[in-house]
Amino acid sequence: MMNPSRDDAPEEKAFAALNDFLEQLHGGQAPDRDGLLRAHPELAGAFDCMEALDSIAIAAGRVGEEATVIFRADEDRDTGAEGPPSTLPSGTRFGKYELLEEIGRGGMGVVFKARQTDLDRLVAIKMIRASLIASTEDVARFQAEARAAASLSHPNIVAVHEIDQVRGPHFFAMQYLAGPSLADLAGSHPLPAERAARLLAAVARAVAHLHAHGIVHRDLKPSNILLDDKEQPIVTDFGLVKLIEGGTRLTATDAIVGTPSYMSPEQAGGPNSLVGPRSDVYGLGAVLYALLTSRPPFAEATALDTLAQVLESEPPAPSRFNPDIPPALEAICLKCLEKSPRERYQSASALADDLERFLRGEDVEARSPALPQRLRRWLRREPALVLRLLALGTSAVIAQVRYLLTPDASPGLHHEVLGVLGVWAVASALLQRWQRLEKAPMLVRYTWAGADLLLLTWLMQIMEALDSPLMIGYPLLVAASGLWFRVSLVWFTTAGCLLGYGWLVLVALRQGLPPAMPHYHLIFGLGLLLEGTMLAYQVQRVRALSRYYEHRPLP
Repeated sequence: MMNPSRDDAPEEKAFAALNDFLEQLHGGQAPDRDGLLRAHPELAGAFDCMEALDSIAIAAGRVGEEATVIFRADEDRDTGAEGPPSTLPSGTRFGKYELLEEIGRGGMGVVFKARQTDLDRLVAIKMIRASLIASTEDVARFQAEARAAASLSHPNIVAVHEIDQVRGPHFFAMQYLAGPSLADLAGSHPLPAERAARLLAAVARAVAHLHAHGIVHRDLKPSNILLDDKEQPIVTDFGLVKLIEGGTRLTATDAIVGTPSYMSPEQAGGPNSLVGPRSDVYGLGAVLYALLTSRPPFAEATALDTLAQVLESEPPAPSRFNPDIPPALEAICLKCLEKSPRERYQSASALADDLERFLRGEDVEARSPALPQRLRRWLRREPALVLRLLALGTSAVIAQVRYLLTPDASPGLHHEVLGVLGVWAVASALLQRWQRLEKAPMLVRYTWAGADLLLLTWLMQIMEALDSPLMIGYPLLVAASGLWFRVSLVWFTTAGCLLGYGWLVLVALRQGLPPAMPHYHLIFGLGLLLEGTMLAYQVQRVRALSRYYEHRPLP
């Protein structure tokens, strides 16, 4: 077999770069087209071809005037990120509609403001992006969204006027809403408690209407709720709907769907069969949280970190960010955000009822959590501190029992050990408090890892425990560092453990303490290095997969 020539390598790199570009584009990202062409000018012909296909896709459905839509990669998504508008010229005809301007786009669909010429009214047109070669499943999901919205009639749910296909692109025409979204409304400052409760009560009634018709929204968030000209909230974007009766085959089994900061734990980590109306109740609580605090319950730097928080942690109390929130409304919000669906409101109607009781000044169903529930929330909210305190407390008890049962035990050594354990507990509590400030989370994590290493080494040194089972603390610290999904933190902790253990060996040699086995230290050190290497590799793989799927359209 002949080896490929070296001249093929640049071509392979160019096609790989083009493939990455298209993956990002289909995922709704804004890849740098000009930068790609500067790096690979040989791709200019491919872009010209795609631009022509993009123009044909819309132009094939024109009536009257010539229509042209240019394929561009720098158009913004529907996430609110600013970017240059579509190059679609004003006045383009699309069937009986006159497309005026692009107003939003996502992984699969693009939305235009348009005028329906026969009725002379403004509408919003959502169509499958011409630049996306839609599969049968894409078209089916798009049509399911349209039919789900069209089957509903409620003053707080966007109205769909028409579902059709104009000689190519599938589209549906819906009510045009010129008002801001709830994300715009609460973007800069929290809403007053009464206004937030009133808005969410109306949204909850609309969601209850969805559930009564066998539909779960699955993507409730402030940007998907718009205000009409009467300041009434309107639920939009049914791209991730799930049919309650009989399920749906439009979503891959166990695929994660939704927006990480607003999705329920069962959406983030469970099979899709667990997703139901109470998942939307969680989404409603997350929307209320955002209205009251101007931030979602969980918002980490990446989707991976956010999903981990959704699955494992309790949201901070809303009053921590907005002390003016009434306790009753905070209790309603946190009841919606319970990890277990059984502990949330049993329906969106029940949530709306409780919000209306709050607005009338009556007692609400949601109550401040009892002591066991508060303890459980604390365990979930601050697992790093809880685990350290548990380990330190257990160590202190063991040290105390050993001291009492050993007749010739040194009181000075015993008190020094307890002192180190106490310093460790206080340092952990202070670092946890620092971490809550959320101003430099990675600095806190590195500082905390360093403090653990120093205190463990100090404890082992004063106990002269080089051959003690307590040395398992070093590999445990390396393993714990992987929970933050940061390769650099894993290497930092691994290096610190090797240095700490090496220091203990050096001190023992200076004191003339022979090791239990001549090769013990080498084996232990190599074990730490191998553990850190394998863990860093696994974390790197997880983060690479996370970045890949963040660039792909949602199922």
